[in-house]
Amino acid sequence: MSDKLAPEKRHDFFHGGQKVFEWDQTLDEVNIYITLPPNVPTKLFYCKVQSKHVEVGIKGNPPYLDHDLYSPVKTDSSFWTLEDDTMHITLNKRDKGQTWSSPIHGQGELDPYLADIEQKRLMLQRFQEENPGFDFSQAQFSGNCPDPRTFMGGIRSD
Repeated sequence: MSDKLAPEKRHDFFHGGQKVFEWDQTLDEVNIYITLPPNVPTKLFYCKVQSKHVEVGIKGNPPYLDHDLYSPVKTDSSFWTLEDDTMHITLNKRDKGQTWSSPIHGQGELDPYLADIEQKRLMLQRFQEENPGFDFSQAQFSGNCPDPRTFMGGIRSD
């Protein structure tokens, strides 16, 4: 049932008319997907994830991304992989349930409508996680959706 509340599609981040990356999020993590340039050996790609910063590039060149993150992450459980022609970066949120409007601080933020949809989806994920056996995939909010991280005393942690 929680699969029904997974991100339906990725958000695109464009800069200068060119797609830089795609991204999505769950209660626990933010995922960034970067299409790799062709004909570059995979061993030359690198990604460095710090608590509040990410750097991605090809060794021997200026970084492709070198930005502060929207919010802090847990570096010990954040990682990156190369899958076919895509670099997949998984950032484990330090504040579970926080709705990110963009992976990169101050750039490419979701418009208010899409940010509201993300917050509602994360709130329903929280309800699903806290109430296994119930199906919240068709639930809707009337009016403003509460913050999934702080609603009713906050998110329960493991």
